[in-house]
Amino acid sequence: MDAGEGGLLLNTLSSVQVRVRRWLSPFIFTCSIYFLVWLPEDQPSWLSALIKCLPVLCLAVFLGAAASGGSYTRLLQVALLCSALGDVFLIWPETFLYGMAAFSVAHLLYLVAFGLSPLRPGLLLLTTPALVVFCGLLLLHVEQDMVPPVVGYMLVLSAMLWRGLARGGGAGWGAALFALSDGVLAWDIFVQSVSNARLLTMATYYAAQALIALSALRSAAGLKTN
Repeated sequence: MDAGEGGLLLNTLSSVQVRVRRWLSPFIFTCSIYFLVWLPEDQPSWLSALIKCLPVLCLAVFLGAAASGGSYTRLLQVALLCSALGDVFLIWPETFLYGMAAFSVAHLLYLVAFGLSPLRPGLLLLTTPALVVFCGLLLLHVEQDMVPPVVGYMLVLSAMLWRGLARGGGAGWGAALFALSDGVLAWDIFVQSVSNARLLTMATYYAAQALIALSALRSAAGLKTN
């Protein structure tokens, strides 16, 4: 790489960093609003639904503005929109199953985006036993009519986690945090109350979505040089 190419690379990276900071700011701002306002969960409303899903919607806009185009970015955007819909449904207890369905679609979209290469089947030996034990303990406390959707959701989440870890980087960390967030939420709902469950769930959830969204950006190492 000569001096001219090095200067062009630095200018490109600087431009990308400025664009990322600019378009990621709304996500950080809306996350701050969610945690500062902290509307009570026992008083569901459209305002609380809006405040909850705004950060995820901001990430979808961020991808459109700051990330390079392509099928990977588009799949992540649609997954984020499905997640936002799931956030809305989970505000009201009576639409909980619709929320699970929306997030299942989001995980399937993430799974397709992450792809099957590299396959890395060995990761299943690390994740499957823990997920099977967790799911088994969970099902001991789940009502019979909820068993099929819970098992279905756990299978989709497990597949997404495997493919995210196989892809690595932000996708891997994001998938792991997503699984942690869902695990805390499920335990708190079906088994027993978890101290600061909502804070743990939402903090890891927003971080997971942000990391997965950031995985769509081209890193400096990905820029081709002659």
